[in-house]
Amino acid sequence: MRAHRVEAAVERGGTLVLDDLPFDEGEVVEGIVLSRADAARGSDLYPLRGKPVRYIAPTEPVADHG
Repeated sequence: MRAHRVEAAVERGGTLVLDDLPFDEGEVVEGIVLSRADAARGSDLYPLRGKPVRYIAPTEPVADHG
């Protein structure tokens, strides 16, 4: 399966025009449309990513099994 990524703006009436695609005329392709705004909202899925980590007594047991 070949993939091609392109960004385009939706025109009046909800029309999306994609020109100069690298596929042969008559070739069957599949299209998936994603909103760029949705991608920006997804950045909050992992709020702790990249934050510093501090280990307190990393070699001690987690729970006392006495």
